Amino acid sequence: SVLAGALPAAERKPNFLFVYTDDQRYDALGVVQREQGERARFPWFQTPNLDRMAGEGMRFRNAFVTLSLCAPSRAAFLTGRYNHANGVIDNHTPFPTNSVTHASLLRAAGYRTAYIGKWHHGAQRGQRPGFDYSASFVGQGRYDNCPFEINGVTTETKGWVDDVSTDFAIEFLKQNKDRAFSLVIGYKATHGPNTPPGRAKDRFAGAKARSVPNLGVRPIYRGAADAPAAKKQTASAEAEVDINVNYFRCLSAMDDNMGRLLKALDDLGLADNTVVVFTSDNGYYNGEHGLGDKRSAYDQSLRIP
Repeated sequence: SVLAGALPAAERKPNFLFVYTDDQRYDALGVVQREQGERARFPWFQTPNLDRMAGEGMRFRNAFVTLSLCAPSRAAFLTGRYNHANGVIDNHTPFPTNSVTHASLLRAAGYRTAYIGKWHHGAQRGQRPGFDYSASFVGQGRYDNCPFEINGVTTETKGWVDDVSTDFAIEFLKQNKDRAFSLVIGYKATHGPNTPPGRAKDRFAGAKARSVPNLGVRPIYRGAADAPAAKKQTASAEAEVDINVNYFRCLSAMDDNMGRLLKALDDLGLADNTVVVFTSDNGYYNGEHGLGDKRSAYDQSLRIP
C-alpha cells in the first residue's frame, strides 16, 4: 500500500485508437500464417505492421463476432450490446443516433472523439453520432477517389480510399496531440471489389492457396436441392487451389497504412499513452465449404484477427 500510494497520478488520460478492417478473416495475418506452418493456407502473405502489433501488444487468438455482417458488427463494437438490443440487425438500418457508445461516454469524460472512414449503416449520412469530428463516406464508398463527408459536408478526395482515411487520421492526431482523444478508423479493405492501389497491384503475384479438407464439404445448413455441390479438393499439404489474390493485396496496402499510423504515434510522442486496438468486422470464406462471403457460423466467417 505504501508503494501504491507513492505512485504519481497520471498526467493525462490514455488515448484510444480503434482500427477496423472489413471482411478480414482471423488467419489473414502474416503472424498467424507463420504460426500455422504446414497448416497455413496463405503462407506467402505478409503484414509486417500488424505483426509488430501482435508481437509488442496483447493478442486475442480466439476472437469472434456475434453477427458476421458489416453494419451489425460495427454497431456491436460501438455500443457493446448485442444486435437485438442495439437496434441494428442488418446492413440497411441506420445506426440509432441516440445510442450510448464508447464515443459518447468518452466525449462526456472530456475526450475529443473522431470517426474516420467506413461507417456503412445503410446509406446513413451526416456527422457520425457521438463523435466531435467525422470524415466518413456513405455506404460502401469506392476504392478510388471516394467522396467523403467532412462533418456531414461532401468533399471530393483523390487517391486510394484507405490512404485518404489515414491522411485524415494523421491530421487529427497532429491537431489533438495535446489532449485526450479517441479515434476510430474504418478501413474499406478488404471488401469487394478488392481493388488494391497501384503500389500493391503486383504483390504476391502467382500465389495460390493450400487446400484444406472442408473445401469439399457441403455446409450443414444447405441441402443438395438448394446448394451446388462443393468442389472436391485433395487435402494434402502440397495441393494448391486458386485464390483471389487481390483480397490479400488490399490487406497488404492497409498494413502499409497501419505502419503510417504507428509511426505517427511515435513521431508525435503519443505511443506510450495511446491504446491501439485492431480487429475486423467479420471473417470471410475463401472456398471453405464451397462458400464465399460470410454470414454463417463457421470459423472462417465468425472469427476475427
